Amino acid sequence: MSLLSGKSSIVELRFCLCEKRVETKTRSGRDGFDQELTTMKQECPSDVCLASSRSARKGALRISLGCRLEYEFSNATPILAMLNVDCIRYCDLELLDYLTTSPCVPIESYRDGFGNWCSKLRAPPGTFTLATNGIFLDSGKKDPVFRAAYQHALEDLPSNTFVFLLGSRYCDTDLLSDKAWRLFGNSRTGWARVQAICDYVHQHVTFRYEHARPTRTASQTLAEGSGDCRDFTHLAISFCRCMNIPARYCTGYLSDVGEPEPHAKGDFAAWMEVFLANRWWVFDPRNNQRRIARFLIGRGRDAADVPLTRTFGENTLRNFEVWTEISN
Repeated sequence: MSLLSGKSSIVELRFCLCEKRVETKTRSGRDGFDQELTTMKQECPSDVCLASSRSARKGALRISLGCRLEYEFSNATPILAMLNVDCIRYCDLELLDYLTTSPCVPIESYRDGFGNWCSKLRAPPGTFTLATNGIFLDSGKKDPVFRAAYQHALEDLPSNTFVFLLGSRYCDTDLLSDKAWRLFGNSRTGWARVQAICDYVHQHVTFRYEHARPTRTASQTLAEGSGDCRDFTHLAISFCRCMNIPARYCTGYLSDVGEPEPHAKGDFAAWMEVFLANRWWVFDPRNNQRRIARFLIGRGRDAADVPLTRTFGENTLRNFEVWTEISN
């Protein structure tokens, strides 16, 4: 499912890399970024810091991931990009997925209100390419399961989860609340209720990539009965919020490791995280099963908060490649 967007704007200097690595006089903040990377590694939680264990590292999967987006611009056009793997996986990296451009242009980066790493740049007229290419280690284990995870009473929820109980651009909870309580009001709370929501969405929405559209809301997905992974996720998030379970939208890379052939063409994926038992847990209503090698790029209230690219002017996307595969 493509999660690209077009039109709206912000800053912390990062770096500029050229695909050919020629010398340029453009501004460069790479030293600052590398310093932040070092800090992130030091602060990385032990339960995700795969690289901290030699034995775990030895048996880990090496996952090559990245993307290449080729545009055609008629005029110089500002772009916001969110294409780097989230810092939670920095402890697992072998080759950092630097953002590169061709032709080379200055890049300024910042963290948005959700902590996502974003890049701001200006594409020149003509053909312009954005690309990343990294290698990360992965345990090879599927998404964690904790069926005993309980649902918090509203008064016991951390205050920073409240925003993920509210309606948002694509998650129109006001239109779905009555339906949600009719469907799930009698289900067991906690993990079982979230799984019941995922089961329902997976069974009642048909995956149709070719019918994807950027304006479809959760209630429209339910009414139309079809959508892409973004639509599955919006509907499940909306139902969770209606049932007083904080839920947030995630976008990133999802490998096909362990999945039967044939594999669909590489693309970015959408899933959700829900807050149960004092932490966030991954649920994937589109696939409705635990998967191997999932790499987060960004989180937000819904897809409006985490477009992988946002262009501020006319353009044509000429080529789009995404890969997440085992590297030897």
